[in-house]
Amino acid sequence: MSKLSSTYFRSSRPCLPGRGIQCQRQSICLRHNKTTSPGRRCFTSGARDRASTVGVFTPKAAALFVATGAGLFYYFRYEKQKLLEQRQKELESRSVGRAHVGGPFTLTTHEDKPFSDKDLLGKWNFVYFGFTNCPDICPAELDKIGSVLTSLEKDYGTLFQPVFISVDPARDSISQMKTYLMDFHPRIIGLTGDYATVKSTCKAYRVYFSTPPDADPKGDYLVDHSIYVYLMDPNGQFVEAFGQSSTPDEVVERVKKEISEFEKETGRKV
Repeated sequence: MSKLSSTYFRSSRPCLPGRGIQCQRQSICLRHNKTTSPGRRCFTSGARDRASTVGVFTPKAAALFVATGAGLFYYFRYEKQKLLEQRQKELESRSVGRAHVGGPFTLTTHEDKPFSDKDLLGKWNFVYFGFTNCPDICPAELDKIGSVLTSLEKDYGTLFQPVFISVDPARDSISQMKTYLMDFHPRIIGLTGDYATVKSTCKAYRVYFSTPPDADPKGDYLVDHSIYVYLMDPNGQFVEAFGQSSTPDEVVERVKKEISEFEKETGRKV
C-alpha cells in the first residue's frame, strides 16, 4: 500500500444508562500513517447529529419564520381590503359614475308604430345606429347582434330588445326599413323619423353622423357615423358601448355579468 494511505476503523463504547433505545455510541476515527501526520482525529456521530439539528432551526431561523408568517398575514389582509374597496367603487360607478348616454326620443318602427325611450324600460336593450344602404359595416354589426341574442336567449329568454335606429332618414323610409330587416334577427326593431328627430336622438346617444338635412332620397351617397352597439339596462341607463372589435362571445360574457350585478342590486333580472 502507498505510504499516503490511511486506515479507518470504528470503535464502540457502551451507552450510558437511560439513553433509551440507543445501544451504543459510535465514534469514527481516522489514523494516519506515521509518515504523514501522527496521532488520530476523532469525532462522534451523536455530536455531529446534534450540531446538524441545531443548525436547521436556530433562534434566528425561528424569528425569521415568525416574521415571514406575520408579513404574509398582513399582506393577505391588505389584499382583501383592496378587493373590498374595488368592489365598492364598482358599485358606486354603476350608480353615479356612468356616462350620460341616452335620453328622450320618439320615433316610428318599421311596423309603423310609435316607439319612444319609455319602450326601452323593462328590457335589456341593444341599440345600434346605422343605415340600410351601408355596404358592409352595418350588416356585420346587425349579424353580431343577432348572434348575441341567439346565445343569450338560450339562458334568459326574451329579456332583450334589439333596436336599429337609422341615421339616414331621407332614404330609410318605413317600408325600406321593413324590407331591409327581413335579412336579420326577427326581433330587431327598426326605427326612423324626420331629420330633426333623428338628429336629436343621435345627440342624446352621442352618435356622430354625416347625413345632411337636405339629402336627396334618391341620392347615391354613403353616411359616415359612429359604430357602437349600446347596452342599456332595464331602467333605461347606459351600461356599455361595444365597438367593432368586440366579439359576440365577449359581448355575451359582459351582458351576463351585468345581468348578475343588476340582479344582486335590485333582486330582479329586468
